[in-house]
Amino acid sequence: MNALRQVDGWPCENVAVAVTGRVEATHGETARRFPWASVTKLATAVAMLVAAEEGLVDLDEPAGPEGSTFRHLLAHASGLPFDPGPPISRPGRRRIYSNYGFELAAALVQERADMPFETYFAGVWERTTAELSGSAGSGVDGTLGDLVELARELQSPRRLAQETLDEARSVQFPGLVGVLPGFGRQEPNDWGLGFELRDGKSPHWTGSRNSPATFGHFGRSGTFLWVDPDAGIALACLTDRPFGDWAVEAWPRLADSVLEELEQ
Repeated sequence: MNALRQVDGWPCENVAVAVTGRVEATHGETARRFPWASVTKLATAVAMLVAAEEGLVDLDEPAGPEGSTFRHLLAHASGLPFDPGPPISRPGRRRIYSNYGFELAAALVQERADMPFETYFAGVWERTTAELSGSAGSGVDGTLGDLVELARELQSPRRLAQETLDEARSVQFPGLVGVLPGFGRQEPNDWGLGFELRDGKSPHWTGSRNSPATFGHFGRSGTFLWVDPDAGIALACLTDRPFGDWAVEAWPRLADSVLEELEQ
């Protein structure tokens, strides 16, 4: 796919990119391990949803601050701040992006599974080389192949039931306003269960050609993964340049070029 060659002009020393779905293509440093930063949340959310399917946790049981549930934690609706600290809003009132919420969710799975969350995560993702160390919100590193395996799970699940994935990619607590990191205030700032939903957000890190059904996540380490069910593809990218103005311009342009090439 010619569009993927755009990354050769990015201000990154190392980059790996892939399309998977109705078209398969890769380009760049495919064997290199990269830190995923917050793209981690897609992989840890899958592990937490597996835990829910196994009955270790219930999405609607109390978790986090008073009035919050496990569902609130995964949907960034618990009122907790980004880093550990007391709530800054009541649950279900605002969309406040919170690594801390993910860490509390992982701690509950760890308690119920009677094993470190990292070990539980490794069991869910045993067919990959992805490794979780530290925060359940940002601590995964892995190769492009590992990220592609995650993309495939989000397209045609094998670890999760399809109905679980459908719920995870649907709006949780509709209408909440909040800030999408790097892209400002969104009204609404829709989110699923660990998955950021494109819907009608603008500006956004995906492309203008992406459908409203697109979902995924990006990370501060210069990484992203989106799945566009309407287009039938996912686009996965790992770099070693932190997120910044370069990405705000480059990522949507790459997305639009990929989608345009598929239409030809």
